[in-house]
Amino acid sequence: MSENNEKIVYICTHAGEDPDRASLPFVLANAALTMEVQAVVALQGTGVFLAKKGYLDNIFAAGLPPLKDLVSSFLDQGGKLLVCVPCIRERRITEEDLIQGAVPTAGAALTMEILSANATLVY
Repeated sequence: MSENNEKIVYICTHAGEDPDRASLPFVLANAALTMEVQAVVALQGTGVFLAKKGYLDNIFAAGLPPLKDLVSSFLDQGGKLLVCVPCIRERRITEEDLIQGAVPTAGAALTMEILSANATLVY
């Protein structure tokens, strides 16, 4: 990252049931990273399925790159992917089931990310 201290947090609460809402946070987060703005995507609710290995293989939103490619680009550019621990436990997803780069996170850590951000958007 550059000397730019701007930061944005995107909270994603959707997965394959709504490919648009699952994809748009990653479209915007990739754009932010390109602009040298720190980007964090936090997965909550059913959104945590996006961090499960193999899940992204068949999620496509009309007019957008495949979600698997968006997430890969986001992580490759240094984006931070946080995954709600209570949400994965509720859905019987283990930490070993998560894609590389996904960071299991509880509420206090996410709150700190939000407090240090210039903006937070929820999808």
